[in-house]
Amino acid sequence: MKITTDIIIVGTGVAGLYCALNLPSDRDILLITKATVEENDSFLAQGGISMLRDESDYDTYFEDTMRAGHYVNNKESVDIMIRSSQDVINDLIDFGVDFARNEDGTLKFTKEGAHSVPRICFHEDITGKEITSKLLAEVQKRSNIKIIEHLKMTDIIVRENRCVGIVAEHPHGAMTEIDAKFTVLATGGIGGLYHNSTNYPNLTADSLAIALKHGIELENMDYVQIHPTTLYSKRKGRRFLITESVRGEGAVLFNSHMQRFTDELQPRDVVSQAIWKQMEEDNRPYVWLSMKPIPKEHILSHFPNIYQHCLEEGYDITKECIPVVPAQHYFMGGIKIDKYAKTSMDNLYSAGETACNGVHGKNRLASNSLLESLVFAKRAAKRIAEEYEDYEVITPEIDLDSYRGCDKDYIQIVRAEIEKEQKKHE
Repeated sequence: MKITTDIIIVGTGVAGLYCALNLPSDRDILLITKATVEENDSFLAQGGISMLRDESDYDTYFEDTMRAGHYVNNKESVDIMIRSSQDVINDLIDFGVDFARNEDGTLKFTKEGAHSVPRICFHEDITGKEITSKLLAEVQKRSNIKIIEHLKMTDIIVRENRCVGIVAEHPHGAMTEIDAKFTVLATGGIGGLYHNSTNYPNLTADSLAIALKHGIELENMDYVQIHPTTLYSKRKGRRFLITESVRGEGAVLFNSHMQRFTDELQPRDVVSQAIWKQMEEDNRPYVWLSMKPIPKEHILSHFPNIYQHCLEEGYDITKECIPVVPAQHYFMGGIKIDKYAKTSMDNLYSAGETACNGVHGKNRLASNSLLESLVFAKRAAKRIAEEYEDYEVITPEIDLDSYRGCDKDYIQIVRAEIEKEQKKHE
């Protein structure tokens, strides 16, 4: 089976959806996802999305991002992200995203770890779901955009170092060739490679594996972020994240003697290391998180999803502590892209957690992920529109059957590459 389109976007998280919405309306755009449109980490983001409040906030926002990233961030990328943040937030509001407001109607901001001031827009504790669902609803209104679920990319099609499409596999095993003038990889992170992760297990670094196969440049493969606070559980599967916002609003960490042992508002890697050290000293697989300093009415209004989930697990966070443990959360490395989200291969772009433009450095500042994904997805769309030529895509003759299941070997290669880079920098 063969499909021909102008632009193929692999992934239906915020990066893929927002990229599609910023492409010209006279282009045929196809989005695919190997699961359902809701099964991506964009839907899971709790805390919020950062925004430059005003010009006086620029220097502190820039410094907060650089400090969290251990000052190895790409400064140009950081500047682009911050300078673009207000336009992105305005776009989201235009798409119907319902951010929290003050009584006077202005945006209400919250604060998270390593931020100097409150600058995070939010919708309760399900900001990612609010943003992604509104982008998806807008995409579904566009007659030039089509979405296919349960279609898994297994490779890209290359002709003279130019990406001219992808090969994808259906659940029943049938293969599909998708020819396109431009391809955007927005397949998310690497959580599916880990036993303990806040990510969906279907995020198995597919695009990174394919990039390795074709010699597409990768960057910072050892930059894996651990989130300090996920709800401890003996059960297997995705870990439930307790957003950093709760610590920004006053929640504290206790050891087994119910004593505070760290500054909860330090960068994520620092807090995670402190928790691991305390777990070792206590000889326990978790530490305690207390939300008692936060007024009950504020917990119920700001963190209703966390309150309900913990209640279902047997914990009333308005009255008692909950056990938390660090877990793999975010990948700061990925396919190397420039400031327009272009990869080292012609006509191939990447955005979101799949891509690496250096904005996060070694450790991502809280609530910069949604923003960075949206900023560079939009830049990818604008550059594709500028470079677009109405030419016929000529794809090489390929044997579709030879691509069936071939991605499985790639995933093991990515895992080995990450471990190799981490050992190199230990």
